[in-house]
Amino acid sequence: MLSRTADHLFWMSRYMERAENTARMLNVSYETSMLPQSAAAAQAGWEGILSISELLPSYRALHGEITPEGVTQFMVRDEDNPSSIVSCLRAARENARAVRGTLTTEVWETQNQTWLEVNRMLKTREFERDPGQFFEWVKFRSHLSRGVTVGTMLMDEALHFMRLGTFLERSDNTARLVDVKFHAMKGDYFGAPVPEMAAPESAQEFDFYHWSAILRSVSGFEVYRKVYSDVIKPERVAELLILRPDMPRSLHASMNEVMSNLSMVTSDSASQTLRHAGRLRAELAFGNIDEILATGLHAYLTQFLERVNVLGARISREFLMPQTLG
Repeated sequence: MLSRTADHLFWMSRYMERAENTARMLNVSYETSMLPQSAAAAQAGWEGILSISELLPSYRALHGEITPEGVTQFMVRDEDNPSSIVSCLRAARENARAVRGTLTTEVWETQNQTWLEVNRMLKTREFERDPGQFFEWVKFRSHLSRGVTVGTMLMDEALHFMRLGTFLERSDNTARLVDVKFHAMKGDYFGAPVPEMAAPESAQEFDFYHWSAILRSVSGFEVYRKVYSDVIKPERVAELLILRPDMPRSLHASMNEVMSNLSMVTSDSASQTLRHAGRLRAELAFGNIDEILATGLHAYLTQFLERVNVLGARISREFLMPQTLG
């Protein structure tokens, strides 16, 4: 396959997954903003969305004060923000258009219709009237895109590059989400005092909604209940989102998919890109949450993100960027 074609397919899927992840984070913050909480806690929630996407400096330069309305507008309809939902859906559609002949009619029409529909919804201000419904629509269109892709595309290199983009993006986002949300609890993430909440009952209630919000942002609330059949505990939330191979949006499950699809597009079993992905997956497969917490969750996730970025750069160099002859 031409590296240019593989590049468009890879990024088409990454951008669609990024749009979904952004919608998930915004939806959880929108819902929790309607619950009783201190002004500081509410502010930290909206600031966390910008921190996850590394957009806090950009936002402050443009808008200054962090407000719910400002963050949602910036992350949904700001076309100058490359990580906004509208920018991601536009980029996904443009990458799909560039390789229209490689896609099935159903995949192309799904991408194109999503782009046309999001423009209509933003122009008629449907997003402002019901943000929750809009975020659910973005998630649904991403689910539809993945389903149509798997259900209609030939199982060849094109499909594998699309799946690579999806799960590399997912692993990156889940790691950022866990890092930022756990860091919001201060200290070593566990047992730290909750700001502005002196009563034990208030602290317990805050903890429940905080960890529930993290789980709901990755569709993991019901999964947690099924797996652990217990009250929500932060160390188990971390284990579920990092090490469980049967949790669809966990780091382990995402890296399993990356490794599987990467092995299908490389003909060299000694590929350094494949070896890098394999080591990363092996550490998740044989990792222990107690050891990770003992050495520091933030340090672990920071290193994971660095290695995922290196993996993305290796994939680009080996498969996606046009090779120069010389």
